[in-house]
Amino acid sequence: MKQIIVDIMPDGEIKIETRGFVGRACLEETEFLKKLLGYEKAKQLTAAFYTKNKVVIKKHLPLCG
Repeated sequence: MKQIIVDIMPDGEIKIETRGFVGRACLEETEFLKKLLGYEKAKQLTAAFYTKNKVVIKKHLPLCG
């Protein structure tokens, strides 16, 4: 499941976290929020950012008969 989590800290700082996105999709999907809320102070990328979309094809071979 893809999620965008927005946390507003008591001092007014806003943190945006994404879950379930792969590669640059997290940046693309949150761009509208960054434009709406102001400038970006810092960015911390997770391992999911560096993961490429992989297509896995599984073939089931008949082993008997």
